[in-house]
Amino acid sequence: MNIKPLGDRVVIKRLEAEETTKSGIVLTGTAKERPQEAEVVAVGPGAIVDGKRIEMEVKVKDKVLFSKYAGTEVKFDGVEYVILKQDDILAIVE
Repeated sequence: MNIKPLGDRVVIKRLEAEETTKSGIVLTGTAKERPQEAEVVAVGPGAIVDGKRIEMEVKVKDKVLFSKYAGTEVKFDGVEYVILKQDDILAIVE
């Protein structure tokens, strides 16, 4: 991939949405909710605050949960990514 985020930005790729509910109901394309879980594909160098670089808390291949309306969606080489600030990431899924 050739996207290199700047500052405290992170590039993520959404994980696939569930096709069926826990009770076995198959969801159509419009009924599926967009997942808030994603995999980190690129990480910026970190923000600079008061002349000091702040280290990034996430790394490539981490699975994360992020805010519902966070970031900017971009399409690169036919794949959809979201570029967002590290602050919009809520948790790392282990």
